[in-house]
Amino acid sequence: MSTIRLMIADDHTLFREGLHALLDKEVDVQVVGEAQSGEETIAMATALEPDVILMDIQIPGQNGIEATRQIVRANEKIGVIIVTMLEDDSSVFAAMRAGARGYVLKGAKKAEMRRAIRAAATGEALFGPGIANRLTSFFSRLDSCTLPPEQSFPELTQREHEVLDLIAQGCNNAAIAERLSLSPKTVSNHISNIYNKLQVADPLEAYQRARAAGMGTETG
Repeated sequence: MSTIRLMIADDHTLFREGLHALLDKEVDVQVVGEAQSGEETIAMATALEPDVILMDIQIPGQNGIEATRQIVRANEKIGVIIVTMLEDDSSVFAAMRAGARGYVLKGAKKAEMRRAIRAAATGEALFGPGIANRLTSFFSRLDSCTLPPEQSFPELTQREHEVLDLIAQGCNNAAIAERLSLSPKTVSNHISNIYNKLQVADPLEAYQRARAAGMGTETG
């Protein structure tokens, strides 16, 4: 079996070093780098081109979701596994949409981590048992193929959802600022984040994406 070149991205030194020591014992895994922020992870991924990255979802700077999206967009051969304490639906779906090949909870057994790493290295996706059960339960509750509006764009914050919903209602920046009691600059910042996360270029495209997802249907 060829050696899997692995990066660890986590700002908690004890966890990162402990994981490094644990994985160093694997004969087919070589830890080639450690990063402590989203920006550092992106830069190191470009320079080192590891096979797999273990990514903390709450890493400082650009968070793990955004860092994953940028890394996978630049090099789809890199398999990113989210390693986190978060197991809510929003975080799981955001990771999937960003291109993560795995989602493992901190505290998972060593065997589960090994399976996820080896699956990601070969282009497969593997989610821990608890996460897989959540996914199965979520999809079994859906009455149609369309996600509910509040879950259509899980990478957005709650406030960004509110702003996007008002865009889908046809509101301009000034109207959004008035409705949400925000400054025009804050609204502009939220809209810029929405464009970046949804990879849209202008208000019309954002409007179309939101309406297609069922947003903007309430006018009150």
